[in-house]
Amino acid sequence: MVSHIIFAGGYDVFIAAYLFNTATSSLTLTGKFPSGANPSWITPHPTNKSILYATNENTGGALQSFDILGSVLSTAVDTVPSDGDDPAFAVALSTGEVAIMNYSIPTPPVITFPPPAGGVSHPHMALQHGTEVFVPDLGGDTIWRLSSSGGPGVYSITGSIPQPQGSGPRHIRISNDRLYTLHELASTLSVQAIPAAPNGTSPTISSVSIIPANPPAGAVWAAAEILIPPPSARFPSQYIYVSNRNTGVQTPTGDSIAIFENVDQGTPKERLQLVTQVFTGLDQIRGMEFGGEDDEYLIAGGVAGTAGVVIYKRADGGRNLTEVVRNTDVPTRTSFVWL
Repeated sequence: MVSHIIFAGGYDVFIAAYLFNTATSSLTLTGKFPSGANPSWITPHPTNKSILYATNENTGGALQSFDILGSVLSTAVDTVPSDGDDPAFAVALSTGEVAIMNYSIPTPPVITFPPPAGGVSHPHMALQHGTEVFVPDLGGDTIWRLSSSGGPGVYSITGSIPQPQGSGPRHIRISNDRLYTLHELASTLSVQAIPAAPNGTSPTISSVSIIPANPPAGAVWAAAEILIPPPSARFPSQYIYVSNRNTGVQTPTGDSIAIFENVDQGTPKERLQLVTQVFTGLDQIRGMEFGGEDDEYLIAGGVAGTAGVVIYKRADGGRNLTEVVRNTDVPTRTSFVWL
């Protein structure tokens, strides 16, 4: 028997814990642990697996830290202000620092990103790449490049990677010297070579829609998450998994997880190619996460509706997902951490 503890954040006043048993294909809610309001994004410490961080996505946001005690979460060890409103994302860096993305109204000494003409900056994620931190700005149609400019927590903008106007870059991943960008407003996935620092440029190699064919009338699409598990002996081919969110008229089939492949990489024929769309019955998938040996399993949840959370198993070498189990004890969840 192989069991996994999975913590799940959401728009509530607790962080949920689940026990996933691969032998019995069961998913059991084992606890609800009190937190600040709206711990919508949770993230682990990169080296100390007994520490969990959570944002409080509110006006006057905060970051909390917790001790992981087996399958139990402690009360908050510390709570610090995020110095802005609506922190929708956080990630612990290898330096021991934690990057928090305030979706709205950052205040000094927080880095303030230049707003677009007539618009508002909306930083939505941070991704460490070497000594840099990349920040996709959904409102500014830019990926900012940050570098340390002093002591702990002191960073400055050192460059940028422009994105198509009106596309709304939300989340990014890097693999094999390629930058993959998921654009929320355009519902597109794009790939380009990582430009030379600080302000090098590189053309978009390929850009494709992630929206499933024949969408329902009244659907309103907003791309959310992108994941690229590393290759392994069991899954030697690399695939890109992105979530569609239908914030409009929903159907019983729910949102889809689209699976793509970057084919013919490094050749003039390099392009993103849709492999399949997996419909989940979930309403507005904001967060999903791989876990288990060789990242065999994927857990996802919706931010709306009552469909709870669902675990899938990668099939056909990663080209598809098959449902293993779902749990509806907590109707909505938004982010996940596997232990």
